[in-house]
Amino acid sequence: MRVCALYPDLMNIYADRGNLLMLERRCAWRGIDFELAAAGLGDRLAVGAHDIYYLGGGQDSDQRRCAEDLLERKADGLRAAAAAGAIVLGVCGGYQLLGRSYALGDDTIEGVGLLDVETIRQDGPRLIGNVAIALDGAISAEHAGMVLAGFENHGGRTHTARGQAALGRVLRGHGNDGHSGYEGARTGNVIGTYLHGPLLPKNSWFCDWLISTALGVGELDPLDDRLELEAHAAARRAAGVS
Repeated sequence: MRVCALYPDLMNIYADRGNLLMLERRCAWRGIDFELAAAGLGDRLAVGAHDIYYLGGGQDSDQRRCAEDLLERKADGLRAAAAAGAIVLGVCGGYQLLGRSYALGDDTIEGVGLLDVETIRQDGPRLIGNVAIALDGAISAEHAGMVLAGFENHGGRTHTARGQAALGRVLRGHGNDGHSGYEGARTGNVIGTYLHGPLLPKNSWFCDWLISTALGVGELDPLDDRLELEAHAAARRAAGVS
């Protein structure tokens, strides 16, 4: 499996590099070859070169720098990759950059528009805390009711356009904007979410879904997931969801 991490030196806070490590380990344990590439400032994306593109979160100043480079050098390649079926996963700041825009007062950061969402930095407290969401079939009918659990910490409020599917329904926590009751967004294989934790180590089933979908295969070989299941259960308990 070929994974490309976008701006791993700048868009990488809240220990979310663990998402990449989780992908690598669960492939290795199954004997699946794994290649990790980095695309930083100034690099362009080769269409068809990767199966998963990952964009994490960063500070506002770094997010501005990456947004400019993303639009100038990577947007066309990323859109073409998504259209060809590659998975694009954005977490927190990465989620915001996959949308249409992120407004911070009088300054607006333009996104690549793979998700029909807009984010606004509004007055009021940051949306912080443990969070759990139910997917309600957002991934597939067989995953309806599956729970993702993690931690959120964002000042932006993200609003989805009419017709834009959310990733899941909030069971506990704030979600996209603190009041809509929804978290994240998904269009095809493009997924945005505010869940840190990191996301994949606390939700191994979702990591496996990404792997199987990226490779275009059916059910993966089972693993001894006792530790992973306990990590998921602990994240759910922290959010108040049994």
